[in-house]
Amino acid sequence: MKGTLVFKTLLLFALTAVAEIIGCYLPYLWLKEGKSAWLLLPAAVSLAAFAWLLTLHPTAAGRIYAAYGGVYIGVAILWLWLVEDLRPSTWDLLGASVAVLGMAIIMFAPRHI
Repeated sequence: MKGTLVFKTLLLFALTAVAEIIGCYLPYLWLKEGKSAWLLLPAAVSLAAFAWLLTLHPTAAGRIYAAYGGVYIGVAILWLWLVEDLRPSTWDLLGASVAVLGMAIIMFAPRHI
């Protein structure tokens, strides 16, 4: 059961991060790359999905927001590599690893509540 919970938590965080990144990347393309303003519509939907996905975790909101930040950093580095075609540096990977470790400590620490 514990392994399933860990997998579900990580998958949900990853989906949340992708929704947030898409919701921010599309306006970036419009503002910085001269792409169509129509990109703002899927960006808004993606940001709404991001907010909704954050509500699906069964723990305190502040803890979720803190832990989510670590996963966001990891997914953003993957985005850099897979979407922007820029290979992360060793420092990028080390920093993302530390952030994801912080998320794991926050989310999976034993609680007596």
